[in-house]
Amino acid sequence: MSSLIVYAPAMKHTKPYHPESHHRLEAVLPFLEEYGVLQDLTPVEPMTATMEQLMRVHTAVLLERIQQISWRGGGLLDHGDTYATAESYRLARLAAGGCCEAVDQIMTGKARNGFALVRPPGHHASSNQASGFCLINNTAVAARHAQEAHGAKRVAIIDFDVHHGNGTQEIFYLDDSVLFVSAHLFAPYFYPGIGRSSEIGAGHGLGYTLNVPLPPYVGDEGYCRVMRELVLPKVAAFKPDIMLVSAGFDAHWQDPLAQGGLSLQGYANICRYLVQMANDLCHGRILFVLEGGYELQVLNRGILNTIYALLGRDEIKDDIGPMPQPEQDVTDLLQQIKDHHLLN
Repeated sequence: MSSLIVYAPAMKHTKPYHPESHHRLEAVLPFLEEYGVLQDLTPVEPMTATMEQLMRVHTAVLLERIQQISWRGGGLLDHGDTYATAESYRLARLAAGGCCEAVDQIMTGKARNGFALVRPPGHHASSNQASGFCLINNTAVAARHAQEAHGAKRVAIIDFDVHHGNGTQEIFYLDDSVLFVSAHLFAPYFYPGIGRSSEIGAGHGLGYTLNVPLPPYVGDEGYCRVMRELVLPKVAAFKPDIMLVSAGFDAHWQDPLAQGGLSLQGYANICRYLVQMANDLCHGRILFVLEGGYELQVLNRGILNTIYALLGRDEIKDDIGPMPQPEQDVTDLLQQIKDHHLLN
């Protein structure tokens, strides 16, 4: 089975001088071609998500609002900097639909795994609110599609974007069929301001949300410990039918919007770890879905290294190197989270 790629760069969803613009993806395919991986990936043409697919996770009010603002030529969707252009509603539906197409390929065995290089990003979009540059929650739509169209009983979503996936958490907070794991920077005044370790789900979903709120400059070793000591045992106990990854590359130490401290080597290690988990737990079924990442050299190289992991190759490209300052120790934080989730 092959590895797939979905490419939906949303070239007409762009606001001048905004960090989340078409420039993030315009050079990625030539970059992948240069390093000889594009020929080994199966391209999947994105299709527009249906209203049925979208309304499994979003309200009609939200979808109508995005549509109306697009029809009016664009504007802001929240009180921050989440924007729409005249084409954004159509392009956001295409991004979500592309993720569903990828799930179809993976769940039917036509592909083993894949990467959805799509935008606008999604993990901050809740059931009824677009925010944090996100319009439609691509990963959440894909998770519900795996369940409704393919009978997946358990879907694990792992989010390693530097910002907490608050929209994804809200959508599945009461749900025991979707495990949501987020490792993110948590600091005063840092967006979105939630994602504490005490947020572990509620009702039927109690224990099915795992938040790892990290201090600045955790770096490669801390993130590796998060994967090894928290994410692996939690996901293994859950026994997912498919794993979805909200893949943000803005935790790199050079990203202009955060101070996560990861290197490209560290990112590559995380992605290899997750691919191996999928191989061990759910027949290799894993789909990475692009979220953030605003330093373009880092983004291209992070995507390349993720594809190396999906293809099972040993190569890693990191010509930028590690964070120059010492890494923060996370021993006490990890123990606290283990106690919350009975992972000792």
